[in-house]
Amino acid sequence: MGRQTPIRVLVADDQALVRTGLRLILDAEPDIEVISEAADGAAAVRLARLLRPDVTLMDIRMPGLDGVRATELLAGPQVTDPLRVVVVTTYDVDEQVYAALLAGACGFLLKDAGARWLPEAVRAAVDGEAVVSPSVTVRLLRHFTRSAAAPAGPPGLPVTTRELDVVLAVARGRTNAEIAGDLHISLSTVKTHLASLQGKLALRNRTEIAIWAWRHGLVGRDGPPPSLH
Repeated sequence: MGRQTPIRVLVADDQALVRTGLRLILDAEPDIEVISEAADGAAAVRLARLLRPDVTLMDIRMPGLDGVRATELLAGPQVTDPLRVVVVTTYDVDEQVYAALLAGACGFLLKDAGARWLPEAVRAAVDGEAVVSPSVTVRLLRHFTRSAAAPAGPPGLPVTTRELDVVLAVARGRTNAEIAGDLHISLSTVKTHLASLQGKLALRNRTEIAIWAWRHGLVGRDGPPPSLH
């Protein structure tokens, strides 16, 4: 059964022109509604807590409270009922983006991604999928974990062999549908495994699963993952 109500989106960016552009694109979609705008991180946190949007599009670089801290306040480990935050950036390899992902963002969107990708990114965030392009997230994680000290893999992994297969697939940027096809299991089984992994590893979303795999050396750091071209 499809979603009965529009996806409610909060847009946070310090540039009015950017906010207007994002609103125009999203409001043109029958299943998406921009419910409010914020011009800085403090306003974004206040409005998100008040309105509880399905997705908050959060600019990274804003005056005062920046997007990383705002993301942490809305989706970080200390938040009892976290919101879905997608960070918005100009550059796909940016230390601030990586910090925002660690702070709880479920993914990120490039400002120049184009009108076609923006609504898909919002829908993906709601569905728990990778936002826009899994390969971009993978490239970012590889770039910023390459020099990190990490074990070759945590001993005594608290996951089953099949769950580990799912972890590795997520870390390589595979979508739920692709994982189901690769492992010859149903889509619902993939989602069950993801939910189990989040519970066992105390992770909040698939992006955190990917970060966990990369930081623990479970994915090769040299060269692109097998799923990338």
